[in-house]
Amino acid sequence: MVRCPSCAAPSGTGLVCERCGRPLGEELDCFAALGLEPRLALDGAALESRYHELGRRIHPDRFATDDAAVRAASLRAMALLTRSYRTLRDPISRGLYWLELRGEKLAEDNKTVPPELAEMVFEIQEQLAELGASPAGNDRDRLRGEIEGRRAEVRSRFDRAHRELEGNFVRWDRNAGGQDELTAGLKQALSKIAYLRTLLRDMDRALAAAAEN
Repeated sequence: MVRCPSCAAPSGTGLVCERCGRPLGEELDCFAALGLEPRLALDGAALESRYHELGRRIHPDRFATDDAAVRAASLRAMALLTRSYRTLRDPISRGLYWLELRGEKLAEDNKTVPPELAEMVFEIQEQLAELGASPAGNDRDRLRGEIEGRRAEVRSRFDRAHRELEGNFVRWDRNAGGQDELTAGLKQALSKIAYLRTLLRDMDRALAAAAEN
């Protein structure tokens, strides 16, 4: 329980005082900051609407003539709201944050390429190195065509990994499985996405560089 800097009334958890509706400025987790139950499957439109609604209520411009404690509370609340929204609106950052709340880190299980991706990743890395060393001409054009074809495959796997992540979110929210199993599935999906996203970026850069030379 905290005291509101505006009306001094005790207030529960949230960005705004339950009595006067003014900003509290207390540190909260991202879900509590947006007034949400801790769930992984979120409606993007509803989340954005909630963000804008709270933002209008606590924006520092509304409290520019208040005393220092209220102005400071508004600034802290607005910063927390913005950070929370940015964290939760993206499924990947939301999944990473969910792990963080449970004392887990993706990095612990993300030191090697996921086995099901290893062969494809190494093959494409070799093709990218070959493209980078190839002089202009038919050989480079052939390599570019091959890599463009492989990019479609990588994009398909990336989209599939996102669907796996969404399925994992639903299982968490339904408590459909033990926490160890759900955590392992979440890490696996996030690890795949991380490698595939990096691979797509590297392919795009290599293709762009080859097109310029």
